[in-house]
Amino acid sequence: MRFLRNLLFGFRAYIKAFRFIIEHKLYWYVLIPAVLMLGIYQIGFLIELNKPVAKAENMNQIVWYMMRLLLEISVAILLMRFAKYLVVILLSPLFSHLSQKVEYLITGNTYKFSMHQLIHDVKRGFRIAIRNIMWEYFFFLLVYIVAFLGWKDAKESPLFYLIFIIGFYYYGFSFLDYVNERLRLNVEQSIQFARKNRGLAISIGAIYSIMIWVPVELKALFDWSTFSTDPVHFMGQFVLNLLLWICASFAPIWSIIAATIAMDDLLDLKKTREIVLANQDLSTK
Repeated sequence: MRFLRNLLFGFRAYIKAFRFIIEHKLYWYVLIPAVLMLGIYQIGFLIELNKPVAKAENMNQIVWYMMRLLLEISVAILLMRFAKYLVVILLSPLFSHLSQKVEYLITGNTYKFSMHQLIHDVKRGFRIAIRNIMWEYFFFLLVYIVAFLGWKDAKESPLFYLIFIIGFYYYGFSFLDYVNERLRLNVEQSIQFARKNRGLAISIGAIYSIMIWVPVELKALFDWSTFSTDPVHFMGQFVLNLLLWICASFAPIWSIIAATIAMDDLLDLKKTREIVLANQDLSTK
């Protein structure tokens, strides 16, 4: 019952967050992840452009070629498999700021700006993301091996879909942790909170994952070579990928706002903040 209630909290928070973004004119924040994704695309383009050519004449050149090829493949896999975490890590300062702003607009809770606190938030976000990557990868291998042993093709196994749900949970946890940090929960306490409220973490992570998984081909926005020969097809691909790019760029902003709203629905952040401050005053006396 608690799981389903929290699941609905998360999905309902996305509806509220969409209205909240329009009401408070927060849509311009989408420009930041949009530019970031262009940067990630450019890195991938440069890697592809500088793909090593297999011209090895001796053992040293063969070893060097294999090492470089392995490195580039590893980078490509990380960018493809964990791109969502890369966005979360790189945008952690923005998420921290935006989550505080949303909480202020909802409850009136204020937090003094501190460069030390900002750096701490970034480090914590990075730590949480790395931890989640490791655990998600562990469960990915575990589920994949079990599915592979039971079915000829692991992807045909019903168990294989657990991989997506596990991913939803860890992505959602990353967004919820920004509020937990302000509530003075340490990392271990935040982990326990996410486990206790799995439904909320899964619903927050699900929308983010689905939106950022959309197959955007940014090359279609910049390669105009087919415009003169087939303008109708080109414009169709251009508009489609432009909309998908906007959708993927909107996902992290929508998710951090939805996560903050969901936490307020669940905990009443104004009262919870007052309790946290009261406990701090007692501990200093």
